[in-house]
Amino acid sequence: MVDASAIKGKRKKTTSVRLEVKPTELPDAPPIDTKYFTIYLANPLNSGESTTLEVLYVFTHFLEPFPAEIAQSESQLVFYHDTALILSPYHIKQQTTFIKTPSTKVESFIRMEPTNRVGTEIKYGPYEDRPPYSISPIHVHFENNSPFAVVEELVQEIEISHWGNIQVTEHYKLVHAGARHKGVFSRVDYQSRQSSNGASSFRYLLARLPPRVHSVYYRDEIGNISSSHLRTDSLKSELEIEPRYPLFGGWKATFVIGYGLPLQDFLFESSDDKRYLNFTFGCPLIGMVVDKLTIKVGLVE
Repeated sequence: MVDASAIKGKRKKTTSVRLEVKPTELPDAPPIDTKYFTIYLANPLNSGESTTLEVLYVFTHFLEPFPAEIAQSESQLVFYHDTALILSPYHIKQQTTFIKTPSTKVESFIRMEPTNRVGTEIKYGPYEDRPPYSISPIHVHFENNSPFAVVEELVQEIEISHWGNIQVTEHYKLVHAGARHKGVFSRVDYQSRQSSNGASSFRYLLARLPPRVHSVYYRDEIGNISSSHLRTDSLKSELEIEPRYPLFGGWKATFVIGYGLPLQDFLFESSDDKRYLNFTFGCPLIGMVVDKLTIKVGLVE
């Protein structure tokens, strides 16, 4: 995902204007494995003028667990690969790169002067007058026990009822995509010393659902799972679910979440007597990467 905004104003009085971004091709670019995007400014820049852009891009499956296998009592270490110089088709007058790690435990990182590290932050630069397409490969090897939860496949079925209801059924195939678990699993050690034993595993998932949700269920191939908690208010509903067992690296789980919603909250009628369903599709699980998403909508005849 790539997103861009133009920043206007100074200090605390800044505002952002979202800009259009489209993928593009650069035939004259060097043969490196990358993709290019065009950012369309709200107004053309005249000679001597300047603007400030904020560009956000999100990668998935970008961290490499190393070692690839860990025991239950070990923390997870990962490699982050990047370039200290931003890859750009333009001349860069000055650039500084900051890399922030989730913990202070950094095993190693490539130095390219000037480089400085303080706590969880590594600073590369500033670098002056870099020509177009300049790169300087770097890597950082650090501890990361964040849940590497990945939905390999999600099938979301949305059925519109004659009786003023929307029924949503979500079929999940979930995997822990971090360093694979090796050795035996000790539930006693896990339950007694969870903060230091199985630190990279996860046992809870949080789904953010619309308000006024009802008839919620959570089950797997064995049957209903009672370890779930639903909290609701006027703005949202949060469903906390617990799989039958904690997930370590390489372990998988399949389950189904289902719930109902009042149709009147999502169905609207236009002035020309047409009806529109305004419903947010996608995965409601927080912090989740989805590799394959299929959406099925069943309409009344």
